[in-house]
Amino acid sequence: MIGILNQSTLPNSNFMPKRQLDAYDRRILEALQHNGRLTNVELAEQIGLSPSPCLRRVRLLEETGVIQGYEARLAPDEVGLGLTVFVGVKVERHHERDAEQFRKEVRALPEVVAAHLVSGESDFLLQVALPDLRAYERFLLGTLLKLPGVKDIRSNFAIQTVKPQSPLPLDHLGH
Repeated sequence: MIGILNQSTLPNSNFMPKRQLDAYDRRILEALQHNGRLTNVELAEQIGLSPSPCLRRVRLLEETGVIQGYEARLAPDEVGLGLTVFVGVKVERHHERDAEQFRKEVRALPEVVAAHLVSGESDFLLQVALPDLRAYERFLLGTLLKLPGVKDIRSNFAIQTVKPQSPLPLDHLGH
């Protein structure tokens, strides 16, 4: 697994945000994680700032990459994607070039809604959203098994979502 990991993919156990985040920033982030459609005036009122400094802070959080975007959370069943599969992928070789090619191809697959480089039995863990088991069969045989360097695939099917993706906890930032 050594070849797959590099400085950009290794977690930093002593992580500190690149930008010093204060209590106002934390409140902005918490509020926007819960409702990304707040107007600036609503957000400013909620966090206790006037609108101009609030907007400056939000723009700075966006520019520095702390806020990466805004999106709507969809109900998978309601849009015909009732099957979630967690796919562990083991690759043959552990060269950075091969791993980067695999990552590039996985990022281009719309069915893959999240992908992670992991430790353990698999090298990568993919979260895949599809309409049904037949669609997964086609995706597995027609796409995943044809990706470069794939040695083994292990599939785990979600029976029930107990907790969907939720806001990041920010308690470590202090108040």
